[in-house]
Amino acid sequence: MMKIRKQDRFFRFLVLFLPFQHFHPFFIQLGYFVILSLVGYLGLKVSKPRTPVIPNDLNLFYTSVSASTVSSMVALEMELFSNSQLILLTLLMFLGGEVFTSMLDLLFATYKFQNRSVISTNQIELGLVSIPDSKSENYHKPSDDSNINDDSDRLKYNCLSYLTFVVLGYLVVVQFVGFSFVSLYITLVPSARQVLKNKGIKIVTFSLFTIVSTFASCGFVPTNENMMVFKKNSGLLLLVLPHILLGNTLYPPCLRLLIMVLKKVTKKEEFSYLLKNFKDVGYDHMLSALHCCLLVVTVLGFNLIQFVMLCSLEWNTKIMEGLNVYEKVVASLFQVTNARHAGESVFDLSSISSAILVLFVVMMYLPPYTTFIPVREHENDVKRNKKSVVECLVLSQLSYLVIFIILICITEGKSLKEDPLNFNVFNITLEVISAYGNVGFSTGYSCARQMKADAMCKDSWVGFSGRWSSKGKFILILVMFFGRLKKLNMKGGKAWNLS
Repeated sequence: MMKIRKQDRFFRFLVLFLPFQHFHPFFIQLGYFVILSLVGYLGLKVSKPRTPVIPNDLNLFYTSVSASTVSSMVALEMELFSNSQLILLTLLMFLGGEVFTSMLDLLFATYKFQNRSVISTNQIELGLVSIPDSKSENYHKPSDDSNINDDSDRLKYNCLSYLTFVVLGYLVVVQFVGFSFVSLYITLVPSARQVLKNKGIKIVTFSLFTIVSTFASCGFVPTNENMMVFKKNSGLLLLVLPHILLGNTLYPPCLRLLIMVLKKVTKKEEFSYLLKNFKDVGYDHMLSALHCCLLVVTVLGFNLIQFVMLCSLEWNTKIMEGLNVYEKVVASLFQVTNARHAGESVFDLSSISSAILVLFVVMMYLPPYTTFIPVREHENDVKRNKKSVVECLVLSQLSYLVIFIILICITEGKSLKEDPLNFNVFNITLEVISAYGNVGFSTGYSCARQMKADAMCKDSWVGFSGRWSSKGKFILILVMFFGRLKKLNMKGGKAWNLS
C-alpha cells in the first residue's frame, strides 16, 4: 500500500479514533453548524456592541445561526455591532460557507482514505487477515500487475490532496482579489467612502465582511440598509457581483476550468484523473463538462428571466427613482443575481411588485445546481427498485416547508389577525423560503402598515422575522439549519406516487 508521511501520523491517529466517523453525514454537519453557532453566540455575548443597548440572548443566537448557516436573516440592526463583532461574524460566515465546508469534507476523506490503507496493512502484519497458502487450489500466484491496486490508491490519494489545495487556493485567491478591489474602490470613490465614514465603519472591515459574506452566499452587509445605500455606486456593485456566482451557482464550472488550466500548465496525471473520473473522487461539486455547460446556461437563463421581468415591471417605479439608465441596469442585475441564494438587496423588497416576489420565492427554493438537462448523461449506477424504510418515511423538501409555514402561522396567529398588512401568509412564506434557501431576502416590517397605530412602534432596519415572537424565531432557526443541510435530503419524498 502507499507510504504514509510521518507528519501525517497525527491526522491518521485522529481520524482513526474519531467516534463520529461512522455517523451519517447529516449528523456530522449538523453538529458542526450547531457548535459553530454556539461559539458565535458566546463570542457575540461576551463582546461589547457599538451601542449601549444590549441585545437579548435569542436575537444574538439567531444572528449567530444566521451567519453560520449563511442565511443572513436579520433580527438586529447591523450597525449595532462593534468592529470586533463584525470580524467575528465574518469568521462565522467564512467557516460556514459551502466552499470551505466542502474543503473540510475533502480533508476528512483524504485522511480517512489514508487510514483505511494503513489499517489494511496493519491487519495483514498482525495476522488479522489471513493470506491463502500457496498450495491452496484457490490461490493464484500474483502476476506482474500486482501493484495496480497500490498505484490506483496512490493516484486517488494524490487526487484528493491536490483537489484540497486547489479548493483552498480558489477560496483564498478569489476573496483576496475581491477584498483588494473593493477596498481600493471605496478608498478612491468619495461617495462610497463618505457613507462608511458617516456610519463609523472601517473600510477594511467593510470590504472583508462584504466579500466574505457575498462569496459564502450569506448576504449580510455591515450597513443597516444592506446595499441600498450604495445603489448609485455601480462600480462597487459590479465588483461584488461576480463573487455571488463564484462561490455558489457557478462554482463547479469555475473549479473545472481551473483544473483544466492546471492540467495544461503542470501536465500532472492527477488533474487528468480528476477531469475524467470526477465521480470516483466523491466531491459533489465536481461535475462533468456537459453538466457544467448546462449549469452555466441555466443560471444565465434564470437571471435573464428575472432581469427582464424586474425591468419591465419596475423601470419607472419608486424603487428606481433617482437612477440613470446605466445605474438601473446594474442595480437590477445585482438584485436578480442575489435572488439565487446570496440575499443582498439594492431595492426595498416591500415596494417590489408581488409578481416579482413570487418569482424570487421560486428562485430561492431551487437548489444552487438546478440544471436544465435535455440530454441525459450516461449513468453507470443501476437504480434500485426497492426503497428502505427510512427512504419511505422521509418527506420531500416542500412538505417540510409547508409544515414550518403552518407552525409559524400558529405561533404568529395573533399578529396575523391584528396586523394583516405586515403579517400575512405570503410574507411568512417568503421569509421561510428565504431562510430555507439561505438567502436572506425579507419584506421587512413597517409601522406605517399597521391597522391599529401603535405609539410604541419604531421602524428599524431588521427583517420581517425580527418582529416575530420567540417561538416563531426558534422555528425559523430550525429552518435555517434544515436549509443549510438540504443537499442531504434532496431525494426525500420519493416513496409517494401521485399518478
